[in-house]
Amino acid sequence: MNDSMTHRGPNDAGTARFEAAEGVQVLLAHRRLSINDLSPQGHQPMTSADGGLVIVFNGEIYNFRELRSELPDYPYRSSCDTEVILAAYRKWGEDCFDHLRGMFALAIYDREERKLVFARDRIGKKPFYYWLDGTELAFASELKPILLCPGFTGCIRRDVMARFLFQQYINAPETIFENVYKLEPGMRMTLRLGGGPAEKRLMKTRYWSVPEVYHRMAADPIRDYAEAKRRLSEALTAATRERMVADVPLGSFLSGGYDSSLISAIAQRISLQEGGQPLRTFSIGFEEKQYDESGYAREVARHLGTDHTELCIGENEMFGLVDSIPAYFDEPFADSSQIPTMLVSMLARREVTVALSGDGGDEFYCGYNIYDNVRQAQLLDGIGALAHAVGQLPAGGGRKLESRYPFRVRVVAANRNRETKTQFGAGSYVEHAIRMVQAPEGSGGPSAGGMLPVNYPVESRYGVRNWQIRRMLLDMEYYLPGDILCKVDRASMKYSLETRCPILDQEVMELSFRIPHAFKCRRGEKKAILKDLSYDYIPRALLDRPKRGFGVPLDKWLRGPLRERLEAYCDRDFLARQGLFDSDYTARLMAGYLAKGDGGPATGANYSKLAWSFFVFQQWYEKYMG
Repeated sequence: MNDSMTHRGPNDAGTARFEAAEGVQVLLAHRRLSINDLSPQGHQPMTSADGGLVIVFNGEIYNFRELRSELPDYPYRSSCDTEVILAAYRKWGEDCFDHLRGMFALAIYDREERKLVFARDRIGKKPFYYWLDGTELAFASELKPILLCPGFTGCIRRDVMARFLFQQYINAPETIFENVYKLEPGMRMTLRLGGGPAEKRLMKTRYWSVPEVYHRMAADPIRDYAEAKRRLSEALTAATRERMVADVPLGSFLSGGYDSSLISAIAQRISLQEGGQPLRTFSIGFEEKQYDESGYAREVARHLGTDHTELCIGENEMFGLVDSIPAYFDEPFADSSQIPTMLVSMLARREVTVALSGDGGDEFYCGYNIYDNVRQAQLLDGIGALAHAVGQLPAGGGRKLESRYPFRVRVVAANRNRETKTQFGAGSYVEHAIRMVQAPEGSGGPSAGGMLPVNYPVESRYGVRNWQIRRMLLDMEYYLPGDILCKVDRASMKYSLETRCPILDQEVMELSFRIPHAFKCRRGEKKAILKDLSYDYIPRALLDRPKRGFGVPLDKWLRGPLRERLEAYCDRDFLARQGLFDSDYTARLMAGYLAKGDGGPATGANYSKLAWSFFVFQQWYEKYMG
């Protein structure tokens, strides 16, 4: 089990076995990527000085030096952050996680209290999976070790599949398997050792919550723009400086966009001020000009004076990584930007072991293009309600008038669910995702109950009238940890590269909630305050351009070199044997897609994301379940 994650920790490995009372066994294993204190003193599983605690820990605690000064009575034997967690637990017990600032997934075996304590960082930068099976619990940073656990059968959860096809990821606490879960961000969990079912001895507690912290911090806003900008600059500088502490080479991803450019600029200034070498920065370019933004990164690097490395890649190099997706994203995951993220991680790992990134800027400072659509939808919601009412009138042929509305009008009119107001979109995508999945037995049909809704019906609990803010909070809780951070973690750890995100520092996140939304979205300009801060380091002319993300030519691949595999995956006989999809509907949908909209239920539309999600699922199934 431990050796299945060698890529996450190639420098050292350890196991430990303990016999607890009543015949209970505790087995702990760890793979180490050495970052701080490269000596054998950082070996894990690590036992406390008194022998009463044992820890396995994945991540970094950035305030470990301050905590070490605050906890001087502990008899330290190393200079690494792992031991500081043991000291903090000795002092504060399970409340110690309130004091840790960083990214972490960990387990502490408290031998005296006969319990295991688990925790995951506030925003979910590090993954934590666990499997409950009768009296047993197994946990790991990835699914691969759990798949190798004796007795694991791997029953697929059909109820999450429509959501996966639509969202392209599976969000915590769900996973693709029955009885396997992800510990949610900001959660700690305690397992009391003893008899009886493990789930009855398990207690989960949330120690940090996006909506709760948002409301608490937003109640005390920073009303002066200059002060807000100054405070943000100070917090980001402190967070970046903390993330530059490492006993191994460090660099930064640099795409040329606002977030990575700002973090690289701050890190470069810190490095030069402290007498260090220029920061190493990394970007990838594409031979296909419609995807290539490397020139922007090159100009930013030249202005900042960083030691810049760029790799220009062709479509074949991107395509060559398709088959490695299920090996490292070991449950279905279909955000296609995983491929260029793997490539830039591969490039950086040639020279460094730690890379800074700009993740979190879009979610916390209103950067995504969808936020423009959300604002317009809120303005049109009253008209949409009227259009929906009128649209229920018959239009002949057994159809309602609403079905004949133009697409944009239909989207606004159909957006009537108060729990999903900011998650509107093409209803056909939702319908197809649901219809593709063969419903669980006894649920009444392909589109009936028994499946999780493809969107997240949670928005009323945010208690926010502004739809942009509401969607940002939703993205912080779901899309950011479930998609973005999962993608970056798996893509970088494939190459044993640790990625650190200053914008997702606890103090930076909480400060962002005190910054009024008008400072983030100013007269329609998204990320305004973050942009203004960037201009203090980099000329506006080098940064101002439309937002673009990493892209890959999905249609070209699926209708070209991947076509035969996709056709085999949607063969009716294969689907019938697999028993997970509606074979007739899925085969017709994919045939229509491959024919570029000529026939089948996909007529006149491009369902490349659905087709890619389906392809990735089947690719994963072939590797792990075939």
